[in-house]
This record gives sequence, C-alpha cells and structure tokens, in this order.
Amino acid sequence: MADKIINMGNISTMISLFGSYDENIKIIEQELGVNILNRDTILKIEGDEENVELASKTVEALIAEVERGGILTGQNIEYTIAMVKNGMEGKLCEMGEGVICISSQGRPIKTKTHGQKEYVDAISNNTIVFGVGPAGTGKTYLAVAMAVKAFRNKEVNKIILTRPAVEAGEKLGFLPGDLQTKIDPYLRPLYDALYDTMGYENYQRNAEKGVIEIAPLAYMRGRTLDNAFIILDEAQNTTPQQMKMFLTRIGFDSKAVITGDVTQIDLPGGIQSGLKDAMKVLKNIKGIEFCQFTDLDVVRHPLVRKIIRAYENHDMKKNQGQVRK
Repeated sequence: MADKIINMGNISTMISLFGSYDENIKIIEQELGVNILNRDTILKIEGDEENVELASKTVEALIAEVERGGILTGQNIEYTIAMVKNGMEGKLCEMGEGVICISSQGRPIKTKTHGQKEYVDAISNNTIVFGVGPAGTGKTYLAVAMAVKAFRNKEVNKIILTRPAVEAGEKLGFLPGDLQTKIDPYLRPLYDALYDTMGYENYQRNAEKGVIEIAPLAYMRGRTLDNAFIILDEAQNTTPQQMKMFLTRIGFDSKAVITGDVTQIDLPGGIQSGLKDAMKVLKNIKGIEFCQFTDLDVVRHPLVRKIIRAYENHDMKKNQGQVRK
C-alpha cells in the first residue's frame, strides 16, 4: 500500500473537486481503485503505488482545470482519467483554450478533447480536412461550428452541408411523402447542428437567401463551389466515384471538411467505401489533413466509449480467428 498527500490550497477548489455528494471523487476512486480522504483542504490518496500515482496526477489535472475556471463533470473527469492512463495529461491544458463560436443559446462552443483540438486546428490551417473516427466524437458538430464561424467572419459567403442518402435497412420508396420528405431524415443531424449553432430563425433566413444549403450528395454533381465552406457528412457511405466527384467540386476560396466512421459502412456488400479509398489515395497531398479520432474523444455518455471499445475488441478477436483459419 502507498499513499500521497495533496494540498488543495483553498476550500472552494476542494468543493469543486469533490462535487455534489462527493460524486467526482467517487468516480476517481472507482476507476482507479484508490481511497481518497480529506481533512480541511488536505487530501490523502491511498492504494497500490501505481494507482495512487495515477490518481494524484488526475487530481492535480482537475485542480488545474478548476483554477482555469472550468466546471467538472462526470464526462471530463472520465476523460482526464483516460488521458492520465495514456500518459497524455500534459495535453489537458490545451482543452477549451479558445471559443469556436457562440451557440444560438449563448453557450460558448469549445473543444473538449485533445483530438477535437487537433481537428479544429487542422480545419483552420488546411483547405481539405478528413475527420475519421467513431460516433460521438463531435466530428460533424465541430465542423458545422467552424463553418458558422467562417460565415459570421465573412471568410466564406456560403455554407453547404451534404450527405449520401444511403438506405440503412429501410427502403426510401416505402417511406411516405415526396422525395424531399423522404431525404430529410438522412439530413436531420445536419439540420440539428445548424439550429444549435446558428438558431432556427437565422438558418431559415439564410436558407431562403440561398447562402446556406443542405442537400443530398447527388445534388453536388456538375457544380463548382467557390467561396464556400462545404461539409460532407457520413462519407463512409460514398463510393470512390462519389468521393472524387465531391472533392473536385471545390473551387477558389473554399474549405471542405469530410467526416465519417469506417466501422459503420452501410453500402451494399462488395462496394468499396469512398472514404477508405480516399484515405489511401490522398494521404500525401499537401493541404489535405487527416484527423483520426479514437474512443478517447467520445463526448457522449461514458458508456458510449465502453461500447465502442467492446466492439473494437470483438472485431479484433474475430479477425484474428479468421487469420488462424
């Protein structure tokens, strides 16, 4: 058994660290297998030496977050623990350094993980960025936030959001309504992100002017998109021909972000994913950046990270079994 003493400095920091009913401390104890005791502003961490060291680094990182004015939640405590376990606690101070834009509710939109920070920086510094990784990592939402920022700053005069309308288990022909009504459910995540970052009324006003457009990927064919911020979402469901078509639409003074998750491809069997193909073909071209998200970047419920990791482990074991055969 080992122990370590940490001086919290002041009572308000201690209250923020412990959280309501000590819920924050309980997360650290459960995840790292330690006991944390306090007397006034002095903490004592007890447990196995390795776990005590991890817990002390976690506590110190969370104290620094509180002192920067951050608010501790179960989500960012879990993320801090994961970063410490991976020896990346030094990167935590970069989180939330700058505000991307202000949401329609007046909430500042900031990056929450190291992967998100690298992604936003890549979008700022490159013409074309691919954001590839699992669900819940903020790929689409942050791309929309960056598009709104560029639009508000008059860096572009149009926002174009597009998705391939690939049938995932349900046939479009059997859904009620006209073509637009049938396609809208595929585009709903893009609408939601725009409503949150820009506001419904602002979106409607700009959509009527034609400076914001949400449309299926097929509608991009034959166009040249100048002075625009273009987002292709769910790119894993494009074919190589569709991906080439999209990328060759990009005109002068435009920026494009392509997002997707190569573990959730809905294309019919035997059809190659345009996203996977582009990751091989375009990897060495200057001005094109590929950002790989991991389960560490998941900003949804902590269970989502565990679900993604469980599926990855299952697929790895299955593939190893196929190799042995």
